[in-house]
Amino acid sequence: MPEWLPHLLVMVAGMAIVLFVGLNLFRVLRGLIILLVISLFLATALEPAVNFLARHGWRRGPATGATFLAVFLSGGLLVGMMVPLVIDQTVEFIDRVPGYVDDISVQTDKLGLEISSERIQAALTGIDDTLQRYGADLAGSAFGVGSRLLTTFFQGLTIALFTFYLVADAPRFRRVLMSTMPAEQQREVLRVWEIAIDKTGGYFYSRALLAAIAAVSSWIAFRILGVPFAAALALWLGVLSQFLPVIGTYVGGALPALIALLESPGKAVGVLVFIVVYQQIENYLLSPRITARTMSLHPAVSFGSAIAGATLLGAPGAIMALPVAATVQAFISTYLHRHEVVESTLIGGAPGKSDEQEPGSEPEID
Repeated sequence: MPEWLPHLLVMVAGMAIVLFVGLNLFRVLRGLIILLVISLFLATALEPAVNFLARHGWRRGPATGATFLAVFLSGGLLVGMMVPLVIDQTVEFIDRVPGYVDDISVQTDKLGLEISSERIQAALTGIDDTLQRYGADLAGSAFGVGSRLLTTFFQGLTIALFTFYLVADAPRFRRVLMSTMPAEQQREVLRVWEIAIDKTGGYFYSRALLAAIAAVSSWIAFRILGVPFAAALALWLGVLSQFLPVIGTYVGGALPALIALLESPGKAVGVLVFIVVYQQIENYLLSPRITARTMSLHPAVSFGSAIAGATLLGAPGAIMALPVAATVQAFISTYLHRHEVVESTLIGGAPGKSDEQEPGSEPEID
């Protein structure tokens, strides 16, 4: 037996044991790791606001507290406005359902189908006993639902605490981390960190502003058109159109168009026309100016990144995917040298034009 073989076998066995222990630890601590990743992402998004206050004389702790207070007050105000609105308008929508059914039944009579509010009410009455039997089972599940809500609350509290300390002690945390690296590596890591903060913070602030503009514009349009539930539908459209990549406008506009269609075809056409016109105004006038200094991603890259993030981490991953993709793109563009592109009909080049780009500049791919 060669002298080096026992040593190699020991190394392989040790690596296998370390890998096995590491995988099991990751499986056990996966939930905590995900919470830490979300906290680090939120800290990166909130740090520009804290840095702005710090540059204007605030101490970092109070600046972080003020930023968190503003975020929580904004979220609480939004929820406080939405919950009564959704409840009231849901009740109103339920009251209108029989009228909607009767309107639809007029159209379906031509197809030989019988749909009416009386028939639906009779069918619902027939299953009343079944619903009562399931009532006891649902009551028994209330404890499980309460436990899940309590777990979600503590997870949110954990994320908030981690995020607060990561933002408040960000300079100290980075200093400790940089002390373990040589000077050249420190410069590169800090450069990437700065790009991530700029892209992530800019993404959220620009998207929030665009969502507010879209919601207000939609509310005005829906009120003029006479679409019911105008405020709730406008908020729905504004948020989805900005934070759901590529297809957000169409998903967010489907519900207002459907509600308007139940009122009248003319209102539905008006909603569709407004969505198309506003989308063009946003794409060519608003978005280029608001997001000029934040991120520039091709729609295909945005969509693919969102799918990959949702596959890995669910809904939080889909939200985090776009800033991460923008950071990677900016980092690659910083170190990628671009050469002059030869003229060819395959790339639509025009004679006499050069596509050479200075090193370190970010390509325009919108």
